[in-house]
Amino acid sequence: MVFQSYALYPHMTVRGNLAFGLKMKGVPRAERERLVQRAATILGIESLLDRKPRQLSDGQRQRVAMGRALVRELRAFLFDEPLSNLDAALRAQMRIEIKRIHQRLKTTVVYVTHDQIEAMTLADKIVVMRSGRIEQVGDPMSVYRAPVNKFVAGFIGSPKMNFIAARLVLEKGELRAELRNGAAISLPRDRFASYRAYAEAEVEIGLRPEHLTDRAEPPDGDCQFLDGVVDVIEPMGATSLITFTLAGAAYNAIGDAGRVRGAGEPLRLCAQLRHMHLIDPQTERVVPPLESDTEAPKHAHRLAV
Repeated sequence: MVFQSYALYPHMTVRGNLAFGLKMKGVPRAERERLVQRAATILGIESLLDRKPRQLSDGQRQRVAMGRALVRELRAFLFDEPLSNLDAALRAQMRIEIKRIHQRLKTTVVYVTHDQIEAMTLADKIVVMRSGRIEQVGDPMSVYRAPVNKFVAGFIGSPKMNFIAARLVLEKGELRAELRNGAAISLPRDRFASYRAYAEAEVEIGLRPEHLTDRAEPPDGDCQFLDGVVDVIEPMGATSLITFTLAGAAYNAIGDAGRVRGAGEPLRLCAQLRHMHLIDPQTERVVPPLESDTEAPKHAHRLAV
C-alpha cells in the first residue's frame, strides 16, 4: 500500500525505508539489496539511497513511498490518494511517472483518488463510487462518453457537464426541447425512439462545454443555436472557457480565444446535440440511445482508479 502521507521512517535512510518491510519478512540481506536496487532504478532514486527523508523533496519522498511497496514484487498494489499532498505541477509530473512505472511493471494497481483528471489519465478501468456504492465501471472514454447517471456525468470531465432544464414536446413527429427562456431546440432524429416516452415531461439535457461552442459553423454541420449572455471569460490559450447565463442559470462553453467579449454581451452558441445526454430528473438516470457505439472494449485491465 502507498499512503496519502508518505509515512517514511525519519531516522532511516532511503535504503533503510525501502528495505524495512523485506527485513521484517526475513528476506536475506543480498536479496534485499537486489530488490532495493531494482526499485530504486525503476523510480530513478539510485542517487538518493543514503539520504534521510528530511533531505528529500516532496516528489522524491513520494517516489520512496512507492518504492517501499514495489520492492515486495506483489501481484497487486493499493495507492491511497498518493498525489494529494503535492502541488499542481508536481502532481502532473508524478502522474506521468506512475503511468510509466505501471506500463513497465504490468502489475495490477488499485488507485484511489477524488481527482477525476488522475482517474482519466491513469486508469485502464474506472470504478466511480458515491457513498460507498459503485455507480459505474468502465474504461475512461466509455465512462466519459456514456455516463449512466447524472452523478457520473457531472463528476467525469473538466470543465464539468452542463445540465439544462427543459420540457420535451412532441410536435408533428418531431421531439423538441423547450427551455425556460422560451427557446426551443430540435432533438436528433435518431434519438426519437429512445426519448419519445418523455414527451411532455420535465427533463434535463446534459451537454459538455466542448459541445457548446461559439463557432458559427461546426466541422460536422451539427448545430442547434442557443442565445445567452456572457458572464465571465477565462482565457486558456488556444481556447477560452465562457461562463454564460441562460434563463437565469449559469453554464460553461468553449470559445474561440481570438474573439474578445465582455461581461453582459449577448452570446450565440452552437449546441451539438448529437453528443447530448437526456437525464430523467426523477431517477437521475441517463436515458441511453437505442443504438450506441460507446460500449467499453472487452479486454483485460490492469490499473483501476
